[in-house]
Amino acid sequence: MSARNAKAFHVPEPPLLFNHRQLLADPKDGLFLFGPLEDRAKPAEMRVGVIGTKDGIRRYNAWVKKNRGYIPAAKSAAHHLAFPGFEAAFRTHWPELAIAELEVSKAAIEKTVRIGQRHKRVYETVDLFEKEIRKYLTEEDATPAMWFVIIPDEVHEFCRPKSSVPIGDRIITPGEITRSAARSIIRSPSLFPDENVAAEPYRYEVDFHNQLKARLLDKQAVLQIVRESTIAPDEVVEETKKIRRLQDPANVSWNLSTTAFFKGGGRPWALGQVRNGVCYIGLVFKKTEIDPNGKDACCGAQMFLGSGDGLVFKGAVGPWYSADTKECHLSAEKAQQIAGMVVDAYQKIHGEPPAELFIHARQKFSDQEWKGFSKAVPLLTKLVGVRIKPSTDIKLFRSGRSPVLRGTAYQVYERMGYLWTLGFVPELQTYTGREVPNPLLVEITRGTADLGTVMQDVLGLTKLNFNACIFGDGLPVTLRFASDVGEILTAAPLVDLPPLPFKHYI
Repeated sequence: MSARNAKAFHVPEPPLLFNHRQLLADPKDGLFLFGPLEDRAKPAEMRVGVIGTKDGIRRYNAWVKKNRGYIPAAKSAAHHLAFPGFEAAFRTHWPELAIAELEVSKAAIEKTVRIGQRHKRVYETVDLFEKEIRKYLTEEDATPAMWFVIIPDEVHEFCRPKSSVPIGDRIITPGEITRSAARSIIRSPSLFPDENVAAEPYRYEVDFHNQLKARLLDKQAVLQIVRESTIAPDEVVEETKKIRRLQDPANVSWNLSTTAFFKGGGRPWALGQVRNGVCYIGLVFKKTEIDPNGKDACCGAQMFLGSGDGLVFKGAVGPWYSADTKECHLSAEKAQQIAGMVVDAYQKIHGEPPAELFIHARQKFSDQEWKGFSKAVPLLTKLVGVRIKPSTDIKLFRSGRSPVLRGTAYQVYERMGYLWTLGFVPELQTYTGREVPNPLLVEITRGTADLGTVMQDVLGLTKLNFNACIFGDGLPVTLRFASDVGEILTAAPLVDLPPLPFKHYI
């Protein structure tokens, strides 16, 4: 490794493309002034279904009515922008009433969230919502483009991986079995049906959010799960006497509206300067809990284009995890298979294979993996492997009270350097973090490419997080949601899952 080419430079802020081909760096400014991209996918009207308790549905309706109007900014600052109303920002009508309203019994939720055994607690709570949505999608013709799932805060409190119910409130249900017994039955089903039924909840992840999304992937339902306190904070505080720190109402509306518009079929914005024929892949790995040896992991790939469009491909479950390296690596065969699915999907969209294919991962690629990826890619496609991971190896300081600029880069040598995706933003005249920002380590580990170009791509991909309306994220979208996608892919026993748009997973 030579440091002769070490240098510092600044990667310009990537502009975003909005309606009327207008370019701006800040998504809020772009939506406020010009509106989202206009294309065939843009919905003329939001087709939303809502499911929740009677109070949850009422609170959703009240929030939609409020969200249609102007909401002032909390502070007079560049990064605090008033919300002009959904239709004013997104040029799409959002009816006050949903096209489907499904009510879930509050009493039933209060009972299931207090079941002592956590796998059964989450499984049965998810059941209350999943069965209603599944029944509707099976029986009705008017299909919502997306669903708002409004959950009482106690679902969030008690239906997460590390949640526990206070001893005095726990409900003991018949037929409970231990985790080890359940795993044994899952590997080798019992001759007694009751034991198989008791073991079933252990096939699912202990997380309401991930499990509900996973269990409805076969119906291709797009969900936005929202706590009641997010859309009706004052009511919930008065009711529960529990205070929750929240963003101000304008920011809540910006963020929820952006993700709802995206999940409803629209494209809020796209990267304004994209090279033709470029495709990005983010690799996803998630260990499964059922394997007694701790080696099995599910592999997936997220394909992204500069337009922000993305697909998620579920790969095979196999012994990809190594306890020695603490990393996951595919065999050559499986690497070829999953890369081949991505190339085929790209070709179906564009009519030709990608000119450049960048594979992003947190670790370096093994020889076998790269051999497989290379076999799946046409000879004329430039294939590049890039390692990207948060780093604390280096700190940069500047004089004054503000941290380094977002986009600051330090090249250590031709193939490796550090990129600050967080930092002071001149357009906003602020740094939204609280600590000295850390950089991303960016390293070209396979293939050849210009490091400056790779960093420009990475910075651009930090602006495609449609789960919020923010200036820029800390991680590129190829890796930002990798763990979330992996959690959903392993949250339920998914079989023969087709490639689905990214909106099903966030």
